[in-house]
Amino acid sequence: MQVRYSLALAALFGAPAFAAGLSLNVEVPRLNVAEYHRPYVAMWIEKPDQSVATTLAVWYDLKNKGGNAEGEGTKWLKDMRQWWRRTGRELTMPVDGVSGATRPAGRHQLAFTEGSVALPKLAPGAYKLYVEAAREVGGREIVSIPFQWPPAKAETATVAGNSELGEIKLELAP
Repeated sequence: MQVRYSLALAALFGAPAFAAGLSLNVEVPRLNVAEYHRPYVAMWIEKPDQSVATTLAVWYDLKNKGGNAEGEGTKWLKDMRQWWRRTGRELTMPVDGVSGATRPAGRHQLAFTEGSVALPKLAPGAYKLYVEAAREVGGREIVSIPFQWPPAKAETATVAGNSELGEIKLELAP
């Protein structure tokens, strides 16, 4: 009898815990311009009161130029104005698990599991995903997608940018 309880407890506590997650597909369009620069892109989640729940990712120029240990790219982060005002100026870049190099034109997929550095445990409720892009000698664009957390079932939402961003797809998994 004691062996059965031990096996039942081992099965219960030994089973993997599945956490909710989200994935993003971000399209960076190739623009036909004389001087093309990869855009800086910030992706974050906001609560209904417009406070930032988390910054998922920030793509910027990480190169070490001119002997500056952080690289010159950090001084241009403020060009992503809404992200910068909401949370960017409070962060010390780079942020492990969040920041990364700019990406070339094309589609890029990111996945986040609840409880990770970029996606800490969120309280149940309404949220908005924001994706903002700014490009040197170019423009600035921001798009948003509202969603409920945690998702009750698998869901997908898509929004399209007009210039600096292409299609942004949010996929939620319970």
